[in-house]
Amino acid sequence: MRTRVGLLLSIPMAYTKLPLDYPDQIAILKQRGLTVNDEPNALRQLGIISYFRLATYFRPMEADKALHTFKPGSSFENAVDLYYFDKKLRALLFSAIQSVEVALRTKIIHHVSLRYGSFWFMEYQYFANQQMFASNLQRLTSELSRSREEFIQEHFAKYSKDQMPPAWKILELASFGTLSRILENLADSNIKKKIARELGLPQHVMLESWIRSISALRNCIAHHARVWNRLFPVKPAMPSKLPNPWLTDFTFDVGKLYPQICALRYLENVIHPHNQFSQHLKALLAEYPNVDVSAMGFPSGWLNEPLWK
Repeated sequence: MRTRVGLLLSIPMAYTKLPLDYPDQIAILKQRGLTVNDEPNALRQLGIISYFRLATYFRPMEADKALHTFKPGSSFENAVDLYYFDKKLRALLFSAIQSVEVALRTKIIHHVSLRYGSFWFMEYQYFANQQMFASNLQRLTSELSRSREEFIQEHFAKYSKDQMPPAWKILELASFGTLSRILENLADSNIKKKIARELGLPQHVMLESWIRSISALRNCIAHHARVWNRLFPVKPAMPSKLPNPWLTDFTFDVGKLYPQICALRYLENVIHPHNQFSQHLKALLAEYPNVDVSAMGFPSGWLNEPLWK
C-alpha cells in the first residue's frame, strides 16, 4: 500500500511558467549571476537562437542546478560561443558521416546484389530476423512512396508500378538508420565481413557497432541537437588494435563524443585517404580555445595518437 507521502509525491504538477520577452529573459539570467557584456547582441542572439536551446550551453556554468544560479565569471557570450562551436562541429561531423553513409550504401548494394540478385531486399531467406526484415521492408516501401526523386519517377514511367525498383535504386532512398538495420540483419556473414574489411575493420560485428553509433549521431545532428558535452546511449566498440593507424589510450569515456569522432576519422581515412578531417577539427578547436574538449571525452594526449598524427 502506498503511503500518503507517496501519493502526494506522485501527483503531477501543472506547468505555470509564462512566456517571457527577450529583455525579460536577459533580466532573469542576470539575476541568477550571469554576466551579459553586450546586451544588444544578446537580444539579437535570443532572437535567432531560442532561450531553451541556449540553456543546454548555460548548464555547465551553473553552480546550482536546481536554482540555475551561475558560477562567478560565467557570461552569456561564453554560452553563445559554445553554441556556435557546436554548430560548426556538427557540420564537420555530418560531412564525414556522409562519406561513410555513401560508401556503406555502395558496398551493400554492390556485394549483396551480385550475390543474390536485383531484389534481394524483398527475400526473407537472406535475413536473420524475420520481424526485422518485415520492418525494414515496410520502411523501404514507405520511403519509396514519399520519394519524388527523378530516377524513381523515370523508373515507374518505364516499368510496372506493381514491382519495387531494384536494390541499386531503392536503397538510395533508404535512411542511414534503415541501411544500418539491413546490414545488421543480413544472414550472410561472409558478405558482411567482406564489407567490413573493405572499410578497414577485421570483423563485421565491429562494423555494425560503429554504424549503429554513427547512425544515432547522425540523427542527433539532423535535429540540430547538442553534441558537445553529451552522453550517447549508443556506444561504438573500441578495439585495441586495427589494421590502420588507430588508438593506444582507451581511458576515455566511451559514452562521450570522442570515440565516435575517432571511428569517423578512421573510416574517413580508409574511404578518402587524403581527406582534411583532422586538419579541420584541429582548426576548429584552435578557433575556440576556451572550449573544454575533455567534456567531449578527449584525453589529454589525444594529439599524440597514431590516428591523429
